[in-house]
Amino acid sequence: MDYTDLGQGVYHLDALYIQPGVASLYGIVHNHEVAFIETGTAHTLPHVQQFLTDLSLSPEQVKFVIPTHVHLDHAGGAGVMMQAFPEARLVIHPRGARHMIDPSKLVAASKEVYGEKVFDQLYGVIPPINQDRVIVAEHGHQLMLNDRKLTFVDTPGHAYHHFCVVDQLSAGIFTGDTFGLSYPNLLYENSRFVIPTTTPTHFNPDLLHQSVDLLMSYQPQKMYMTHFSVLPDPAAFVDQYHEWIDHFVELAEEVKPKEESDLEIMIQKMGHKLAHSFDLSEHTIQNQLAMDIKLNCQGLAFWYQHRDG
Repeated sequence: MDYTDLGQGVYHLDALYIQPGVASLYGIVHNHEVAFIETGTAHTLPHVQQFLTDLSLSPEQVKFVIPTHVHLDHAGGAGVMMQAFPEARLVIHPRGARHMIDPSKLVAASKEVYGEKVFDQLYGVIPPINQDRVIVAEHGHQLMLNDRKLTFVDTPGHAYHHFCVVDQLSAGIFTGDTFGLSYPNLLYENSRFVIPTTTPTHFNPDLLHQSVDLLMSYQPQKMYMTHFSVLPDPAAFVDQYHEWIDHFVELAEEVKPKEESDLEIMIQKMGHKLAHSFDLSEHTIQNQLAMDIKLNCQGLAFWYQHRDG
């Protein structure tokens, strides 16, 4: 398993979702106990098991499995992980717990979008999780991984079933999608850049701004991003990120998406704005950011159409 030791007992693993470099999960190893934050998909499990083997850790040492929210690139592997790690407890947002205990509606909705064959290729099997093994983490909930404190903060904006995890020991926050996405191989003026992820159907710009400010109130030295890897010095990026939330909102208000053709216009405009702002090639837009752009525009269109509802 390809993994990176980030220090303070935090390890970065590539979930190998769609292709390398798209989605991360993290292992925290502390005093012979393990927590995984994010799960990837069912297809990720063998790589996680190899990681444990490489570190001479047993499945029984895994104490917590923690998806930041129930979107399937973050939580799709939770069920098989819980089967593989008999001592683990699933830790989940109150709004997401029912979808992990009984994922049938989540699976059915996703198969309707992707079709059964593509769904199986992307996500594999998503078994239910026994309610007795589920910890519902309200805002401010704290868990101890041995003597290491993990604090859960409610962070709506990307999704209403989203929390982030503050790790005091590493001075880092596991951000899920709340702090957007930032791919390490995409640089502008020799620096990474951060843009929002506004996938359907819960995008709320006002709440996202508030959630970002909440995260920064902890004065993190790093953000453990799901898309993708660790982002050092988040204070250097937060103003830019707030600006891009507003840029995305302005784009939706400019296009006023109502029809499918409007969505295509918004996709083109977002691709052009990103390419122009960060000096990205058409090849990069089409081969690395096309799916993110499409999902972002779908989420913005849904928000625009329902924002007064």
